[in-house]
Amino acid sequence: MNKNELIAKVAADAKLSKGDAGEAVEATLENIQKALQGGDDVRLVGFGTFSVSNRAATQGRDPRTGQPISIPASKNAKFKAGKGLKEAVNG
Repeated sequence: MNKNELIAKVAADAKLSKGDAGEAVEATLENIQKALQGGDDVRLVGFGTFSVSNRAATQGRDPRTGQPISIPASKNAKFKAGKGLKEAVNG
């Protein structure tokens, strides 16, 4: 399912216009992104938790030359499925 299909499904299920559903989906995604940028977790009970994990700087190797390279520290978005989502997926 892509974003447009999600918007269409939300519109049908919530009896909204596609425009209103699109705005709602966009606002939801934007607010999750802003919360993660601010260092907060987003917990949706029964669905899952969005959080930020910190990855430390490491040393790696360039596969072409074999020379060592430094890989800088970074932050990554992470999602952990909640109990309700796990049960729904596993049947």
